[in-house]
Amino acid sequence: MSVRTADGGGGGIGRAVCRILARDGARVVATDINSKSVEETVSMLVNPGEHVALSMNVTDKASVESVVKATIDKLQAPPSLGTFLVTQVVTSALVEHGITSGSIVNLSSIMGKTGNIGQCNYGASKAAVQGLTKSSALELARVGVRVNCVLPGFTQTPMVETVPEKVQKKVLKLTPLNRFAQPEEIAEVVAFLLSDKSSFMTGSCVEVTGGLGM
Repeated sequence: MSVRTADGGGGGIGRAVCRILARDGARVVATDINSKSVEETVSMLVNPGEHVALSMNVTDKASVESVVKATIDKLQAPPSLGTFLVTQVVTSALVEHGITSGSIVNLSSIMGKTGNIGQCNYGASKAAVQGLTKSSALELARVGVRVNCVLPGFTQTPMVETVPEKVQKKVLKLTPLNRFAQPEEIAEVVAFLLSDKSSFMTGSCVEVTGGLGM
């Protein structure tokens, strides 16, 4: 079984990713800044005793390094999933342990491609994830690590529930499939990109949007 880290695993898409990966036989390290929420996530997984819940602040390198060390100590293998600091620390751990293959999947957003009114900071940060993905893919191919990202459209998560109803209705009109995604639909694509089924994919930014923004 492989070891996968799902950051933001305390809810929404992150929790769904944990559930799908555990279903598929991976040992999951669920991380979130909220330790209670990831403990709840792990309790929901298939064979919960095989998985780990850890608190992590992705903006704090020491926090990321602590999680990677704890993962190696508990599961005897470095994890493989993350954004900038996580990618940096995890890749170093993979190389240090002589692992010559791996897969990293970053979560961006379709708003990183299209932009959106009132979301300049969010759109910019998600566009940066796509740039990071492509640059990392180029740099890490030499050590056998693939890097891809997923661009979800509007998804039924607590975050989307805070969006004003009139905005949600507008987005629905712009979405050809005329509905929002379920978190599991995003998670299935993440699981595919982490698996050997996508072994010839790297630097790809996969849109899972119901047609929004195409």
